[in-house]
Amino acid sequence: MKGNAEIVGGGFAGLTAACALAQRGWKVRLHERAERLRTAGAGINVYDNGLRVLEAVGAYEETIRGGARARLRETRDQDDKLLAVHHWDIRVYGVLRQRMIDALAAAARRSGAEIVTGSEGVAATPEGELQLAGGQRIKADLIVAADGVNSRIRDALDLVSRRRYLPDGCIRLLIPEDSSKDGRTIEYWSGTRRLLYNPCSTEYLYLALSMPHADAAARRLPLDKALWKRSFPHLAALIDRIGDDGRYDRFEYIRLRRWSAGRVAVIGDAAHAIPPNIGQGAGCAMMNALSLAVYLEKHKEVTPALGEWE
Repeated sequence: MKGNAEIVGGGFAGLTAACALAQRGWKVRLHERAERLRTAGAGINVYDNGLRVLEAVGAYEETIRGGARARLRETRDQDDKLLAVHHWDIRVYGVLRQRMIDALAAAARRSGAEIVTGSEGVAATPEGELQLAGGQRIKADLIVAADGVNSRIRDALDLVSRRRYLPDGCIRLLIPEDSSKDGRTIEYWSGTRRLLYNPCSTEYLYLALSMPHADAAARRLPLDKALWKRSFPHLAALIDRIGDDGRYDRFEYIRLRRWSAGRVAVIGDAAHAIPPNIGQGAGCAMMNALSLAVYLEKHKEVTPALGEWE
């Protein structure tokens, strides 16, 4: 099956779908509501499954350029006592999220996909009509909703089976790299508070500070450095280097009754947002976007292809 595809959302899922579909002969247009392709969350670990998708769509080399190869993960307590060590025997890279977005966008454009910023998809019909925020309606052989946890297209199709907030959340930010090149990521625990130390480039260190959502003092921005230094006294110098930037997000879980309705497919966080603790939100999103294109290539009609894809 080949035709014209309208993709809504310029994150990891939408851009991977744009690459994979365009490489298989689809005419692809991606709509991103922001004025530029951007991502929040600072850094990210990409595991072997995600790296294989990046290789498949031609975005691997650019994504890992300047990244940090992770070889082991340590768990330590508030006094820096080692609690556990996990040695990775697969590829794991810490990278800047924006670098991966840019690499996927470049690969999509090389494959012939069109990327339109400042364009927001707000609804779609199972018959293949996409409605934009300005009222324009576009007919398509395939519509891909990759517009995140608050997907308007998914909600307009009434596909949600279960959606709930999780008990915890996270502040994510970058600080200048401190020359740590030993291949370690470290998660420090102090009661219910956690601090993830995660090199992600030659220039930046990614920090993720997690806490129960009810811990209002710990999730406050700008960061309450005195509070966090009391929780992790041996990391005081590191915490002092944190600036006023940062973003807090509460974790969510989303499950749908179906991932498709007629000619509309839903992927990424819009379809299956999961807790980030195992670092597979982006990996699963990219895997599902690539598999969507693979199954569409096997069929002459969109609807049976989506059924088999699910």
